[in-house]
Amino acid sequence: METLSHTITSSASPKLRLPRNDNVHRRLLRFRHGFSSLNLGTLRSQRSSSGFFNVECSQQSSKNCIDFSDPDWKSKFQQDFERRFNIPHITDTFPDAHSFPSTFCLRMRTPVTEDFAEGYPSDEEWHGYINNNDRVLLKVIHYSSPTSAGAECIDPNCTWVEQWVHRAGPREKIYFKPEEVKAAIVTCGGLCPGLNDVIRQIVITLEIYGVKNIVGIPFGYRGFSDKCLAEMPLSRKVVQNIHLSGGSLLGVSRGGPSVSDIVTSMEERGINMLFVLGGNGTHAGANAIHNECRKRKLKVAVVGVPKTIDNDILLMDKTFGFDTAVEEAQRAINSAYIEAHSAYHGIGVVKLMGRSSGFIAMQSSLASGQVDICLIPEVPFNLHGPHGVLRHLKYLIETKGSAVVCVAEGAGQNLVEKTNATDASGNIVLGDIGVRIQQETKKYFKEIGIPADVKYIDPTYMIRACRANASDGILCTVLGQNAVHGAFAGYSGITVGICNTHYVYFPIPEVISHPREVDPNSRMWHRCLTSTGQPDFI
Repeated sequence: METLSHTITSSASPKLRLPRNDNVHRRLLRFRHGFSSLNLGTLRSQRSSSGFFNVECSQQSSKNCIDFSDPDWKSKFQQDFERRFNIPHITDTFPDAHSFPSTFCLRMRTPVTEDFAEGYPSDEEWHGYINNNDRVLLKVIHYSSPTSAGAECIDPNCTWVEQWVHRAGPREKIYFKPEEVKAAIVTCGGLCPGLNDVIRQIVITLEIYGVKNIVGIPFGYRGFSDKCLAEMPLSRKVVQNIHLSGGSLLGVSRGGPSVSDIVTSMEERGINMLFVLGGNGTHAGANAIHNECRKRKLKVAVVGVPKTIDNDILLMDKTFGFDTAVEEAQRAINSAYIEAHSAYHGIGVVKLMGRSSGFIAMQSSLASGQVDICLIPEVPFNLHGPHGVLRHLKYLIETKGSAVVCVAEGAGQNLVEKTNATDASGNIVLGDIGVRIQQETKKYFKEIGIPADVKYIDPTYMIRACRANASDGILCTVLGQNAVHGAFAGYSGITVGICNTHYVYFPIPEVISHPREVDPNSRMWHRCLTSTGQPDFI
């Protein structure tokens, strides 16, 4: 798949001055390329009167860089934010596109028929529509200092700047006639609890609008090019009970044909609404499809629904499947605890999902209360040495008699042999840190002459295949509904998510520039450390 890339080159223009720090410098560059706010929590006492540097920005994004000595920087920042978070609309390409009264009205339950081809019935008294000017506040905490735990500041003084994003929901005017719509749904990447819930709700909501032609594209983007894979007709009758099972009714796969081939296939099939369920890579593909449709001047709405069990999509409270993953992980952690607690000098090691973000491991450890050591990709650690994980395990065995370790799959990749291989989505194949910890633990205790019984549990595929729990079921339902509302409202190149408990639309490029990560200075990570009682392992 074609993907979005962000390049950063140097610029001589003077910008915000901060102490030289590679980690902070990296975060600043991310901020300039679509990240809405800068985390300065890592600065703490590093600020000094000398040793400052200039923020470097690409030539393309130089206009986005802010000179904080400019007294109008705040208003300029807000203007730039509004520009970046303005969601694409059909009228951008088709200024003369006609709108119609919405066919979605919960007071009017009569099915839409051909009698309303030129004017749909609506209830003017129904106040269930979202105004196009409704906004949701992106950030709700006013940090008074960059040293405050989890602080996300735009400038060194943590100036409060309101950042508003588009509220999701049904609009009073729609830009597609339901009888002319052919809607397609595609699920890409790996499995995740809740996929069937989202598929089901998209189909149900489309039917409420009056759409009769709904299809599923089998096995991800591959289904657009593989002639052996036929479209799957979808209706409420077909999807009625699919949410009771895990997996995806449509199947999943990674990779696929070129963007041009996908759009050509969509043209040939007459698809003018595409709902894409997937993670960062899949959304990059969806955005590329949106851009290609605009280039060819096709009246097509492309809407994403973020699917990542790792919870690593930027700007969103959480993504569907995450709550279920945390809940199911409790069974694995409890099993590891029972094995460790029941054995003489027992140690249980559990590896959970999380390629670049440790949200599942962190939240699962916090929820269980049985984990002694939690290891995530964002926080480096050593296995050996006086402050290493193994030395702390020895201390736990001596004082408690047992221990439980929870590790994210992407943690400690510097400690395992690199494979240099990639999967069909272009993701680097990770080394198995869980097996590495198991092996090194056995070896260490054998060398120091202390018997240890080490058990290793990897529940990854069991968790991925689960049906969504109640919390995720509600999230999936609302995401599916709002995806359809966004498409009928004429928006394209957007994704739907939950932000500060409200449902919103984001332009896709703003949420895929890089994975969301656990902030080691956040309150949630501090809570996890308080629960486990673990020290730093450096």
